[in-house]
Amino acid sequence: MAVLDVNGLTMSYADKKLYDQASFQLERGEHMGIVGENGAGKSTLIKILIGKVLPVAGKITWQKNLKIGYLDQYVDIKAGMTLIEFLQTAFQDLYAKNDQMNQLYADYVEKLDDHLLNQAGQLQADLDAHHFYEIDTQIERVMTGLGLIELGRDHIVAEMSGGQRSKIILAKMLLEEPDVILLDEPTNYLDTAHIEWLIEYLSNYDGAAMIISHDYDFLERVTNTICDVAFGKIIKYRGSFQQAMRQKAERQALQAREYEKQQEVIDKAQRFIRKNKAGSKSTMAKSREKMLARMDRIDPPSDNVQASFNFPYENTGSANALRVENLSAGYQRPLLAPVTFSISSGEKILFSGFNGVGKSTLIKTILGEIPALGGTASFSPSTIVNYFDQDLIWDDPSLSPLQTLQNLFPTMLPKTIRQRLARAGINATNTMKPLQLLSGGEQTKVKLAILELTPANFLILDEPTNHLDEPTKAALKQALQSFKGSLILVSHEQSFTNGWFDKVLNVEKLSLKGEKHAKNN
Repeated sequence: MAVLDVNGLTMSYADKKLYDQASFQLERGEHMGIVGENGAGKSTLIKILIGKVLPVAGKITWQKNLKIGYLDQYVDIKAGMTLIEFLQTAFQDLYAKNDQMNQLYADYVEKLDDHLLNQAGQLQADLDAHHFYEIDTQIERVMTGLGLIELGRDHIVAEMSGGQRSKIILAKMLLEEPDVILLDEPTNYLDTAHIEWLIEYLSNYDGAAMIISHDYDFLERVTNTICDVAFGKIIKYRGSFQQAMRQKAERQALQAREYEKQQEVIDKAQRFIRKNKAGSKSTMAKSREKMLARMDRIDPPSDNVQASFNFPYENTGSANALRVENLSAGYQRPLLAPVTFSISSGEKILFSGFNGVGKSTLIKTILGEIPALGGTASFSPSTIVNYFDQDLIWDDPSLSPLQTLQNLFPTMLPKTIRQRLARAGINATNTMKPLQLLSGGEQTKVKLAILELTPANFLILDEPTNHLDEPTKAALKQALQSFKGSLILVSHEQSFTNGWFDKVLNVEKLSLKGEKHAKNN
């Protein structure tokens, strides 16, 4: 039985059509992966399904009385709310019933009215049925699984990084135990151990799920059906991710053969029409013109324009690039043990460790964006640093990529900016669209394009592969490997980082939070 029926869905922005008359169903118990390249319309599809975006045409029908869980990374969270308080809001109805029950018992003591006692007893039975007295255990289990224990139960949500915030929103959604789960890139801010926990959770989850992800290994393990969003179509394939991709390849091969055959028929008919339009066979020529007009044209096999990157190198006369000595990083108190290391010109170093351990804090301390609590970090005088921050925050998200880059580089010709955005994989339509309407992957490409417009000899990139599709990741990896300057990269994706770094700094081993947690246990 279908829990979701999508029929005749059409969606477009300006001159870009995302899907045209697309139809598919989500069946009860199906775990559906949503795949496609950046900008194909995957996140827009989820927003349409939950009513946040209206399509041009089409009908969305959910089964009645479903509880739908959506990983909304932009949800408003009350100022001053702690981590544990936020997670407890997943059970706010039960807490309200508990308060009501306690009030009824208190009123009974004063009035000795058996009706009050019966009402309290009914509420008690309802709380027991919904495992109210196991809430703390449930919260602890999910916090541990997603790596939130290290943050501390009383950590203020407003002080969390974007990655930490995403994890607590995911935790709350899972605690609510919805009938259908909608996840948009859930592994972006999870390290390997926490991804494994999520895989186990989803494997045991009886409800239906729709999961957008560019982590194909993850999809292979948690999905049993795939919807491929590409070239104006949404095609559903049954089976695992790998099985779906084999079916897609077979379908594309068949389409290519049929397209070539049809093109031969069209070419032959057009030659006949040109030759005989005014001669004795003009009637036959007109008949073939009508045949061509009525013909259902087969779309040619096509590929999206692939991104390519090239980070310009500014020569440095120094053999040394960066020296870090006994650097203590943190806010009110250190997050990490003091760290000492150096990077020579052209060296590449990877910062590894679980998400939330303090990698971004260490980078911002090295750059001077956060005051050091001790020690020093000094770049060579000839060092020119380009920094990629993982948070997709813009000074004015209502501006287009073209306007944003023009403001940053006022002397650069618009044509040059358009060409650079195009090479980064941003098409003409998205070049003019407000940044806030672009997908996470497209916004990341814009940020990478900005880096390319300033020559440097030291790149610092904090989780640049979040939101990127596999072809774009491959292009970025090649560009970073080819870059002649120094590099600090923060990444949790082993498939992206394996085998090409000169040094690896495991920030997890420097974590004072981890040591404290270990001692308490």
